[in-house]
Amino acid sequence: QVQLAESGGGLVQPGGSLTISCAASGNFFSIGAMGWYRRAPGSNRELVASITSGGGTNYADSVKGRFTISRDNAKNTVYLQMNSLNLEDTADYYCYAAARLRATNPGAYTAWGQGTQVTVSS
Repeated sequence: QVQLAESGGGLVQPGGSLTISCAASGNFFSIGAMGWYRRAPGSNRELVASITSGGGTNYADSVKGRFTISRDNAKNTVYLQMNSLNLEDTADYYCYAAARLRATNPGAYTAWGQGTQVTVSS
């Protein structure tokens, strides 16, 4: 019903920048909140950033001032611009989207992407 396609991951040097994106497609009425989680090897999943349909944002303390989340509602796409990357940012990044499947059903369906790998290494 809702598919999320992530792109933009890769290898970057410490101090570098990278932007990852996630586009929602499928059969749904609207997309609400979108965001990114990450999971580093041997670590728990961590909420990195989220953004509401109205543009309100929230960030993990570990990325404040370095990462910026944005979205294009016309394209149902969320972006995560990552600056000043460090070794601790190495992880698989997963996007999510809270979709409203039908106009007559206000309930939210949470879709998840497959993940995109970000590796910070010299």
